[in-house]
Amino acid sequence: MSRAISMEIINDLTKRLAFKNPVVTIGNFDGVHLGHQKIFRQVVDKAEEIGGTPIVITFHPHPMRVLAPERGLKMIYSPVDKQKLIGRIGIKALICISFDRNFAHTDPEVFIRNVLVDMIGAKWIIVGHSYSFGKGKKGTTSMLRIKGRKYGFKVHVVRYARVSDGVVSSSRIRGLLLRGRVREASSMLGRAYHISGTVITGAGRGGPLLHTPTANITTSSELIPKEGVYAVRVSVPSMPSEIYDGVANIGNNPTFNETAMSYEVHLFDFNRNIIGEKLQIHFIDRIREEKKFLSVQELIENIDKDIAQAKKILSSNKDTLFL
Repeated sequence: MSRAISMEIINDLTKRLAFKNPVVTIGNFDGVHLGHQKIFRQVVDKAEEIGGTPIVITFHPHPMRVLAPERGLKMIYSPVDKQKLIGRIGIKALICISFDRNFAHTDPEVFIRNVLVDMIGAKWIIVGHSYSFGKGKKGTTSMLRIKGRKYGFKVHVVRYARVSDGVVSSSRIRGLLLRGRVREASSMLGRAYHISGTVITGAGRGGPLLHTPTANITTSSELIPKEGVYAVRVSVPSMPSEIYDGVANIGNNPTFNETAMSYEVHLFDFNRNIIGEKLQIHFIDRIREEKKFLSVQELIENIDKDIAQAKKILSSNKDTLFL
């Protein structure tokens, strides 16, 4: 069931805000992973301790998209999903600063004075261990501490979150997803990775030819896991109490000599028409690579094996889902 969010979203930072004893963190927070959650919890705890307001400052678009567009950085989550996840942790205000090349040239002390002090009136700044900011990333946690003594705010630095002896980071999660390692990525997110999409009319082979009806998806999600077959759970936002097990295929259907990328999901024990419905596909584990089979019959036999494997995986899995 979706949880209500009471978080103010501020996109226009042109005048001083009137929050009581602001406790602030700053970052991009793509993925809202376990490291981000660790920071947010400390922001919320400190705000409760001093009778203050927990606040997150983030940027749009992601600075890397402005400063290095050639890298083609893909976002883990949409801005809307990121906002929902941040609000659910207990943050009361999300300040989204428009990032462009002019803002990128802001001197770190100017950012501290103009934004953190004059506009927000921060009492505490809580950031991650490797946080840097301002022109040339010259702003450091050491600078924050020094300027805190000058301007009257305190600073706390949060150590990295670790999973399986590895540091949790957005870049590491992106890399895992692009290699199809969804289980490892989800362990760092603290929830099963998902994409959102709308059901469209497909080629019509699933039921009549393959005896396995599928929902074909069009998606605006940027970060799609590597091609292959996955055990998934599927939620329907219009029916929040209903969650279905299934198996998804990401690829270009090589058995039928297609070239366009497609996203299909077969829901177990499901026979409703859901054309036009919005779905969320939660990736639990990868079953195999996509491959070209020599005949339709061989494909059908492998689909049956995929379904059996997916059911086995899902029967023992209790991953948290983004609902």
